[in-house]
Amino acid sequence: MTDTSHSQPASGIAPACFPDELPEVLIAAAGVSKAWPFDEARKLVKRMERGTFDGDMLFETGYGPSGLPHIGTFGEVARTSMVRMAFRILTRDSVPTRLICFSDDMDGLRKVPDNVPGQAKMADFLGMPLTRVPDPFGSPEGSFGAANNARLRAFLDRFGFEYEFVSATDYYQSGRFDETLLKMLAVYDEVMAIILPTLGPERRATYSPFLPLCPRTGKVLQVPMTGRDVAAGTITYDDPETGEPVTTPVTGGRVKCQWKADWALRWTALGVDYEMAGKDLIDSVRLSSQICRALGGTPPDGFSYELFLDEGGQKISKSKGNGLTIDEWLAYASPESLALYMFVKPKSAKRLYFDVIPRAIDDYFAHLAGYAGQSVEQRLSNPLWHIHAGAPPEHDLPISFAMLLNLVSASNSEDRDVLWGFISRYAPGATAENHPKLDELVGYAIRYYHDFVRPAKTFRAASEAERAALADLDRRLAALPDGADGETIQNEVYAVGKAHEFEPLRDWFKAIYQVLLGQDQGPRFGSFVALYGVAETRALIEKALAGELAA
Repeated sequence: MTDTSHSQPASGIAPACFPDELPEVLIAAAGVSKAWPFDEARKLVKRMERGTFDGDMLFETGYGPSGLPHIGTFGEVARTSMVRMAFRILTRDSVPTRLICFSDDMDGLRKVPDNVPGQAKMADFLGMPLTRVPDPFGSPEGSFGAANNARLRAFLDRFGFEYEFVSATDYYQSGRFDETLLKMLAVYDEVMAIILPTLGPERRATYSPFLPLCPRTGKVLQVPMTGRDVAAGTITYDDPETGEPVTTPVTGGRVKCQWKADWALRWTALGVDYEMAGKDLIDSVRLSSQICRALGGTPPDGFSYELFLDEGGQKISKSKGNGLTIDEWLAYASPESLALYMFVKPKSAKRLYFDVIPRAIDDYFAHLAGYAGQSVEQRLSNPLWHIHAGAPPEHDLPISFAMLLNLVSASNSEDRDVLWGFISRYAPGATAENHPKLDELVGYAIRYYHDFVRPAKTFRAASEAERAALADLDRRLAALPDGADGETIQNEVYAVGKAHEFEPLRDWFKAIYQVLLGQDQGPRFGSFVALYGVAETRALIEKALAGELAA
């Protein structure tokens, strides 16, 4: 089940392709860059200098396939890939690097996820390894663990990540972990001394770093050990149902390790050099690091990132299915915008809900617009350098995503051809064929408007003061010369607000958006009028003043 993907994506993050010789100016700029991936990469350079590494730099991300993959999982792979690329720059690509995406698919099913069908049937498999639980979606992979692994791999491949996918089931059953499992048995008392003080009395009475797979039921058992034989490499426990003593080897996939011990086992057996984790796992990282040292290994470097929150400010959970799924983001926005959201401020908690998508899209293209004119030092601080492995694409977009959303809203049309009629008038010569990226955004805007903007639109009637101002704006628009640009129109909008003594002036723009567009905010209005059309905007004002929009 181990696999390396080298596919190039249609868009999104591509594997870093380095020239034979990196420019010295790039090396020098990378050495002092304050971008967080370079800060992390410098830790690994120091690790290498200390000699605590075995010839290649191994990066790891972990994934628990007990629920459907979510964006947080992708974020970990994306961010780790950015650190990997920064390390390659700092070391002139002279040190081999690998990225493992490790799936803990041998873990027992502890609860039925809230967001899957056939929950009653799945409950029959509680305690079974995830790779032995039937997939409720009926996928060809067969098991729930394998199906979720396939879903994650398909998504990572879509981005073109360069990674090796590793299944815990494969590594335990193939004997890849056997040597370290025997070490775990030998230092059993040390591991218990590390973990037991962190547990409550009830859990302490049953805890063991080893979770045997019951030969009778196939379930992953959480039972105390009644005996250990280091020389024979076995453990003994009492069957929780029959009470009979059972002796089993710790090798060959007959046991797996408890979470914190499993993490340490992995780090030690594979020689992991770098792994980041969520802020909620700070204590787990500390304990797993202690176990790793007890096993004779060196814990990896890494950092703790803040958590993603759902609409209500709760931590995103794959079992609950709250927050956004991977597919939901990609239904309304490009992969690049998602990668940008992952890059920015990884140590700050962020809401991950539908309303963050439009801003993420426009922020991406704002960074792209500035990239060409930036120095090498500035480019290394530009998120797009890290998202696109130092080679961002070239896209010239005359219209922002926010503007497209309002165009769909004001035109009351979800017809692509109708919308392109407005766009082509605003940007002569622009077509769906010669601006495929813009056409992609048109599709996203239609879908986002239909699902989120239209249901929430609430027009209100204008106050008397607002009616007078809108009538004045209508007269000023009528007096503009043909082809007036957005800046000229915006000046007139400002002039109306000042003339009618709106204080603060933003109340005037808020009134425009609420009365004409049925929303609390919108794009730069002068640019919107230039796109939508002066005549069309005047018709919109006429409808508002006649009470047709609010009705």
